[in-house]
Amino acid sequence: MVNNRPTSHWIAPMAILALATFSFLGLGCAGKRTLGTIEILSPKANALIPAGAKMEILGEGYDWAEGPVWVPDETGGHVLFSDIPPNSVYRWKEGQGVSLYLKPAGYTGDVARKGEPGCNGLALDKSDGTVVFCEHGNRRIAKLVDPERAMKITLADNYQGKRFNSPNDLVFHTNGDLYFTDPPYGLEKRMDDPAKELDFQGVYRLSKDKKVTLLTKEMTRPNGIGFSPDEKTLYVANSDPKMAIWKKFPVNEDGTLGEGTVLADKTEWVGQEDKKGLPDGLAVDTEGNIYATGPGGVLIFTPEGEHIATLATGQATANCGFGEDGHTLFITADYYFLKIRLKAKGLGF
Repeated sequence: MVNNRPTSHWIAPMAILALATFSFLGLGCAGKRTLGTIEILSPKANALIPAGAKMEILGEGYDWAEGPVWVPDETGGHVLFSDIPPNSVYRWKEGQGVSLYLKPAGYTGDVARKGEPGCNGLALDKSDGTVVFCEHGNRRIAKLVDPERAMKITLADNYQGKRFNSPNDLVFHTNGDLYFTDPPYGLEKRMDDPAKELDFQGVYRLSKDKKVTLLTKEMTRPNGIGFSPDEKTLYVANSDPKMAIWKKFPVNEDGTLGEGTVLADKTEWVGQEDKKGLPDGLAVDTEGNIYATGPGGVLIFTPEGEHIATLATGQATANCGFGEDGHTLFITADYYFLKIRLKAKGLGF
């Protein structure tokens, strides 16, 4: 269905229920192709989203796009993002479009395998400018140290001698510690895979001294992860259709986590035709608002968990991340790679 009608920047909450949030394709300014709609649920969102903002299609035709990360370079910067089933990473740069960057990207074994073997979340290590990968097939956290020769080194691949399930998403603390999640999605048979060595799905910290610490195993499917601006809170998405929630954990002075509480719960939305997807990747802006992919697109929450807007892609939306000058949000939504310009600014820019 094609709908070129602009969406009003303020929509009363009851009116939202009447909106058909399908994957509308349209034309934006200068003939650029756009996708979806913007749903404003609170006037608080007007400080984050410009009137008339649209999600521009930068690329399409992917099996399951994931993990966008902004990488500064000598000519400004570019985005890397994963396409997990075909074991690939793509590169997008303004004026150049999308091109294949790395293949294989998450599985380098000799035995062909099914499922989701590629890499998932990507993160920039600002200490040296390298990119760190959550590799499903290789079941490890790895750093790309030589892009020209596709050379990586393993940062971590086990907890107490047992192999990870399939590292999924990751975020750096400003002290250099790396926090990451480990659900079973990269295993061919997931929870029932005979190669699964851990009987839980964990959230971990990889410290600068290479020590792996289990922070919590209370979440059934830990997925997207991110810090609040002051790094006193860690947000973790739970991509379980029976418990589609986001939790927030206080970060202790030693970097471990306190008891988690629910930030938001959208379990009742799971399975609705216009609410495709589950809690997945997330990003945080400088004011502490959380941009969480989940049922319906990118759900924007205040630090208190109030749902104030949705970037409704109409697709099962996997992840998002800020880039360029910090006011651009890049989004991976199943088949599509998108961007939208915001008033909000992402952390780290």
